[in-house]
Amino acid sequence: MSVPPVKIVVVGGGAAGFFGALAAADIPCNSPDTHVTILEAGRQPLAKVRISGGGRCNVTHACFDPAIFIQNYPRGSKALRGAFTRFQARDTVEWFAARGVQLKTEADGRMFPTTDDSTTIVECLTKVALSKGINIRTGAAVVSVKCKTTDEGGNLFVVELRSGEFLECDRLLLATGSSSIGHRLAKGLGHKVVPPVPSLFTFNISDLRLKDLAGISVENVCLQLPKAKLKQIGPVLVTHWGLSGPATLKLSAWGARFLYENNYQSDLLINWLSNINPEDIRTKLLEFKSLEKKAIVNSCPFSLPRRLWERLIIAADIDSQKRWAELSNKVINKLILELTQGKYEIRGKGVFKEEFVTCGGVSLKEVNFKTMESRCCQGLYFAGEILDIDGVTGGFNFQSAWTTGWLAGQGIKVLSNN
Repeated sequence: MSVPPVKIVVVGGGAAGFFGALAAADIPCNSPDTHVTILEAGRQPLAKVRISGGGRCNVTHACFDPAIFIQNYPRGSKALRGAFTRFQARDTVEWFAARGVQLKTEADGRMFPTTDDSTTIVECLTKVALSKGINIRTGAAVVSVKCKTTDEGGNLFVVELRSGEFLECDRLLLATGSSSIGHRLAKGLGHKVVPPVPSLFTFNISDLRLKDLAGISVENVCLQLPKAKLKQIGPVLVTHWGLSGPATLKLSAWGARFLYENNYQSDLLINWLSNINPEDIRTKLLEFKSLEKKAIVNSCPFSLPRRLWERLIIAADIDSQKRWAELSNKVINKLILELTQGKYEIRGKGVFKEEFVTCGGVSLKEVNFKTMESRCCQGLYFAGEILDIDGVTGGFNFQSAWTTGWLAGQGIKVLSNN
């Protein structure tokens, strides 16, 4: 008995779209006439892969315990818990290794190709896709999708391109990232979309304590959004416009909704010495008071950049030329507050280099995370950032793309064989 051909269309030629297409193209020989087409609106596919990680491509993160890995997703962690038991970071590493691409791990856990060149990843994905006979079409912007029921009771999707061309397919994978067109297509096919807002961004802060300190970085800083009861600890980088660095970006991700709803206006508490016990800070200051005859500005008890130390002294209303022995206990208390509970004001958001991450997207309740198939429309699948999933920086967003893409492709493959 002959098996009818299966036509699969993937809308979106990014990481999730390619991985989904590759997995779906692995149809066993009982469906030899399967056709997989990737539709990419831009001039070239995998554009975000090309520019990510400063052109090196942060493929994934070296954490191979799903329970720990999901802690890096402000939205989507629960849904990804099971997904990562089926395809996780270790599987990504092995997938690329099996195709001649070795990854290396950096000190912070980020994983890059050993070539330090994102082209390595792009060429690998493209080569495998072409070897499987996948049709990669660029400049193929989709404007609408309609779904109609076939005589056999299944769904047939009619995809309209901006050029006026129409394509029909049995299986449709939407992997359009955070673009509004993908969300519009999902809504048109019966899905609820959580309104997308920016995630992973820097803080605009205009404060004399930070003025002209661009380029200064401090390790182990605790940043808090007190009204949202959120905090993050890690390196912070002072910029021309405010604050960046890992702790800032992570806090922006976890606080994305809160900050959006407050028009990116919020108090921010900074503890520049989060790795030191408060009582140890007091003890150290009192020790310097009893022993040091030097001017305070020239003798910092902690590993802080000199210029930042000077600004914090001034903010505590201390004459920087005063000697340690001249400080009263009341002044020391004020200095401790400035060091550990300094209050700053966020007055806007910046951007984070080449990262384009949003929170929001297709509601996860309407997607079967075993197959990534829609619960509202048979034969429709989702992968990547079109979903209401976002991770912090460090390779986590790419990993959710690889995982959901792979699961979608597997789901399409199983359905195609039924």
